Amino acid sequence: MKQSRLGTLEVTSIGLGTAPLGGLFAPVSDADAEATIARGWSAGIRFYDTAPLYGFGLAEWRLGAFLRQQPRDSYAISTKVGRLLRAPDGVAAEDDHYKSGQRERPVFDFSHDGVMRSVEESLIRLGLDRVDVLLVHDPDDHYDDAVAGAFRALKRLRADGTVKAIGAGMNQSEMLVRFAEAVPVDCFLLAGRYTLLDQGALDALFPVCGERNIGVLLGGIYNSGILANPHAGAKFNYQDADAVLIARARELDELCRKHGTELKAAALQFCMAHPAVTVAVMGARNATEVADNIAMSESTVPPGFWQELRARKLVDARAPLPGGA
Repeated sequence: MKQSRLGTLEVTSIGLGTAPLGGLFAPVSDADAEATIARGWSAGIRFYDTAPLYGFGLAEWRLGAFLRQQPRDSYAISTKVGRLLRAPDGVAAEDDHYKSGQRERPVFDFSHDGVMRSVEESLIRLGLDRVDVLLVHDPDDHYDDAVAGAFRALKRLRADGTVKAIGAGMNQSEMLVRFAEAVPVDCFLLAGRYTLLDQGALDALFPVCGERNIGVLLGGIYNSGILANPHAGAKFNYQDADAVLIARARELDELCRKHGTELKAAALQFCMAHPAVTVAVMGARNATEVADNIAMSESTVPPGFWQELRARKLVDARAPLPGGA
């Protein structure tokens, strides 16, 4: 599998995202979770992204159980800070997104000490002695705390060699630009904001990342599912997609069919064509989905598709397309 550089790390250009293994939208069995990670490993994936939020610790437990069996220097792993998992006083209400069965629930904490606790607790769940990348997770309403607290802790951990790269993971690009200007970060994880349906990252984020040599880990490439299967009721940005978005996704799907290719292949290869993108982080809930993601990255998308995509102005004119179309 193609390799990329992320600061001092060598990573595979496709990574495995573990939000689905935490039960995002639907439960996943232990057996399916293990088979998913094992399939990614056998296919050559060596970059893994997780977070305390994903299944309220469940994704970290499951990922760590597999990675503990592998040579520690043979892969890179990222996790996130900003949420501590704590048991509620009473019965835990069912979460809208994660169907994990875990009792603990996330509590925002972007303080220096909270971040240090978060790292310690993630390492316990993972059963590892270190992670390679630490990302401040969803600090949308906590910019000041993130800069003064969370990033102060992350810079300390990077300086003493505990981690190799630091950054932030968000579903928006605007605040990531602010972080790039305020903090010496190595990478960002951007979810759902550079896809066939949303190229907002082209405005400011990708240019500043290029200027400052900040790597981009790109998640949400299928926009929560609508670019995998644009049916009525499909998800976009973790919510039910509206009719306008479904119509746009179906138009893209029809164009793919016209050119004898698949929407998923076009969606993934479109994202990977941008030079700012270091790793395409692809979520999966079973081994079949992992194999499919890899197949979509290698599938032939005819040049004529990209040419017509450009001619019909279905993507931002500034977006680079595979093959220079």
